[in-house]
Amino acid sequence: MIAVIDYGAGNIFSVKNALDYLGFESILTDKSEDLKNADALILPGVGAFPSAMKMLEKSGLIDTIMTQAKSKPFLGICLGMQLLFDKSYEFEECSGLGLISGTVDKMEEDNLIIPHMGWNKLEMLNECPLIHGLNEESYVYFVHSYKAKCEDKNISAYCNYGSRVPALVYDGSTVYGAQFHPEKSGETGLKILKNFGGLIK
Repeated sequence: MIAVIDYGAGNIFSVKNALDYLGFESILTDKSEDLKNADALILPGVGAFPSAMKMLEKSGLIDTIMTQAKSKPFLGICLGMQLLFDKSYEFEECSGLGLISGTVDKMEEDNLIIPHMGWNKLEMLNECPLIHGLNEESYVYFVHSYKAKCEDKNISAYCNYGSRVPALVYDGSTVYGAQFHPEKSGETGLKILKNFGGLIK
């Protein structure tokens, strides 16, 4: 069973619908016990980093998330991916979960529209389980104004939007993050979610 974490800042229903379509048992929950009992966790997110962290703190789920992410598949989506990093500079300096080393900074690309919104091609950098079966013409859907800055070893795939934008990140073990919305990215996004569900033991 996959637990989709409902902490007040997530685009939870579209994620749940995608998991239902793929045939995965899932639950929307804000209960610590559900996260402990789940086989995998998804942390969605839309909005601003500081307010999302405040919502997570208010939910009382951070300690459980930190513990469970080390022992079972964990996927952050969009803002949920950004929350995986050490800190963000969106509006103010704000600490994140620190599950992957790096920071989140504003995108400043000359002559390009920010927020970065629309379909972009994934460029593969490092192999990880979530990109198995994807081809060189895999496009996914982005909506964001901030991007991660991290080491290449933590980037499985990126897109080019003025400069390189980390699109799919991972810690080399159980934690993954998608800057794009797999639940809105057609067959490619569904394949990524299917691969994530396939990590369940």
